[in-house]
Amino acid sequence: MDKRDFLLTGAGLALAATATGTVLAAGSNRISREQYDVYLKRFNSNDMTFIDFYHPDVVLELGAKEIRGNTGIRDFYANVKKYIKETVEVTEFISDEGGLAVEIPTRFECIADWADSFWGVPLKKGQVMRIVSFGFYKVVDRKFSRVKSARYKMIHDWQLGDPQKV
Repeated sequence: MDKRDFLLTGAGLALAATATGTVLAAGSNRISREQYDVYLKRFNSNDMTFIDFYHPDVVLELGAKEIRGNTGIRDFYANVKKYIKETVEVTEFISDEGGLAVEIPTRFECIADWADSFWGVPLKKGQVMRIVSFGFYKVVDRKFSRVKSARYKMIHDWQLGDPQKV
């Protein structure tokens, strides 16, 4: 391959990557939507390798609760996932070099009775809660280094039989 062919091939690949939006610049810190979808697929299927997306020194803020370190997050979810089937979707996704922001409707289904639940109320198998949250992720070395989650809208409360209108 001569220099001209090499440059033309490289330009074609660059144009294809730009058109599809799937390839990031070398050295980029940005997390793509496709990469985030891989993370969510692992999370939703209880594949604990979702933790690979977290920086070792990550801080996760869940309301008043703060969890430190990727092993702390792994241990927290290992316990929660014994009782809850959590299904997260993404309706909005924004990403730049510093991090990403998402709107995430989430369904929580209690799969086993949980007397001392994370929510502060006993839960019974079969109960369902649906909420919409916002998540803000700071990214360092292409890993989540700080995550803030805030509830935006309650759609269906654990204690209610019918969806709640907000």
